[in-house]
Amino acid sequence: MSNQPPHSWPPPPQEYAYGPPVLNGFALASLLVGLLCFPPLGIVFAIVALVQIARKDERGRALAVCGLVVSVVMTGVLFLAVERAADGLFERARAMGAAEPYEDVAGELTDSDELGVGQCFNVPGGDLLAEDPFVYRIACTEIHDAEVTSAMSLSGPRFPGEDELKQTAARDCWHAQDAYAMDTWALPPYAEMFYFAPSRGSWDEGDRRVVCVIGTAEQEHRGSLRKDAGMLDPDQVTFLHVMNEADQALGHAPDAGVDEALDEYRAWAREMDDALASEARMLDGATERPGVAGPARAQRDRVEAARREWQRAAREVTGDGFVDAWDRALAEMPVSTEQALRGAYGLSTTVPDWLDGHDEGGTGGAAEPGGSGEPGSSGGSGGSPEEPLVQPASAASPRHGVLFP
Repeated sequence: MSNQPPHSWPPPPQEYAYGPPVLNGFALASLLVGLLCFPPLGIVFAIVALVQIARKDERGRALAVCGLVVSVVMTGVLFLAVERAADGLFERARAMGAAEPYEDVAGELTDSDELGVGQCFNVPGGDLLAEDPFVYRIACTEIHDAEVTSAMSLSGPRFPGEDELKQTAARDCWHAQDAYAMDTWALPPYAEMFYFAPSRGSWDEGDRRVVCVIGTAEQEHRGSLRKDAGMLDPDQVTFLHVMNEADQALGHAPDAGVDEALDEYRAWAREMDDALASEARMLDGATERPGVAGPARAQRDRVEAARREWQRAAREVTGDGFVDAWDRALAEMPVSTEQALRGAYGLSTTVPDWLDGHDEGGTGGAAEPGGSGEPGSSGGSGGSPEEPLVQPASAASPRHGVLFP
């Protein structure tokens, strides 16, 4: 009987000894946690997975990298959402905390974005130039500081710049006010046009809203100033539309001096001629109306005389010559003639403060040579890049950026 050693089997191949590489659990967890749960934890899981995969030769590197990218992106989104939510809570808390000192302000605390056309509101201290003022909506039959004439949204992804934004807001708000309160002579002397516009900071956050208002905070005022096309007869609407367009044209004078911008002034003179031509055509149709015919003929004659002077101004080759023609054009349209015509139409005959004492200087005046047609900016938040612009449309000029020469 022989004793043979036991049979020795060869070791198994390496791939069968340990099996295929396993998938790292942290790699899968990083993607799921980063996408569905808590992104910062997903970043941690992804880093752990990459370390273990390199050390243990496990599978899942691509999954870990994907989880890391997703977790980083979702973490950024999470922090942005938290920041915005915190800002909103802070603003609401600030409004609630600030409401106590202003308990004497009549009205309901309202977000300015919720103001609509025809609504009236108050602001603390009647200060419409305050930075980001609190707004208290109130019935227009009660004493109020301002009345909304328009609420519009601007377009475009790029912030236009403060100067361009002011010009756009002032132009659009004047048009809105002329449509809302068409009989401009009926406005009280303390009524001013203001607008609320987005700042660069609020623009980046999506704010595009421009709110135009008639401010009456200088005196206690009750009642709406609205007198739009739906509240007037067709003849009054036609008359006021043409007259207001002429006022608008008067406010389009260039900002620079006449000598420095003579070509621009000549173009403005042509614009004035076109505006007065429209007025003359309207008056031609009114010369046959009983009760209006006489004043309409008188006004038409003055308009035609003024047009001749504006046409001369448009041909002038020197600044002095232009100014002389400009002065003669204004002198051809005394306020008293327009006053009589407005009375014939059943409109206000109270000469506004911005025309009173200028009976020899025409209707609406003209922009001062070298002056600015931009809205004034005394006070308010126009200088603060992070606050909405709150501007008076005309801090130094009476109407449409208009000044008498």
